[in-house]
Amino acid sequence: MQMKPNFSRWYGVPFAAIAVLMIASVSMVAQSSEESAVRAVVQQVFSQLQSHDYSSVYDSLPSSTRTRMSKPRFISALQRAQDRYVLDRIGIGKVRVAGDLAVVDTELFGRISQPFPAEGKIVVQQYLVREDGKWHVATGDNGTIQRFLKSNPSFARKFPIRQPRIYVKQNDKWVEFKGVGSMR
Repeated sequence: MQMKPNFSRWYGVPFAAIAVLMIASVSMVAQSSEESAVRAVVQQVFSQLQSHDYSSVYDSLPSSTRTRMSKPRFISALQRAQDRYVLDRIGIGKVRVAGDLAVVDTELFGRISQPFPAEGKIVVQQYLVREDGKWHVATGDNGTIQRFLKSNPSFARKFPIRQPRIYVKQNDKWVEFKGVGSMR
């Protein structure tokens, strides 16, 4: 007696593979969309800083930050500092999103006038938190960032807070600035 192969079992395999690929691609598209949204917020806030639209920058902060600092005080602090630097451009690198927390590698390029005139670059991670469906930039607010990292320990292990690094251009090379009199 000759056994016939059961092809019906084999026909299910391609369909299962297609279903898995479709689910994976939907997940990748959703992740890509999240990353695009985060990238857009970082670019928007940079543009607002460039144009001295500090009121809009304030509105992009997380609610916990806005609770601790009034809008007039925030705007005044940025206005006092605006004569010390000019922002030229931003380089937005890798974007990582996990739930309501995102981190973006950035390089900010500009020119400083104090303590001495120089071309400068700041390499900094931008942290963002999602509140009410919108992304808010939490960079500089270590309290808010720490709270979100504590609530998401796996993200915190993968992407710990790195301190910003400041560079100035000397002889067409970027030299890290550690404070007055200490460049390496």
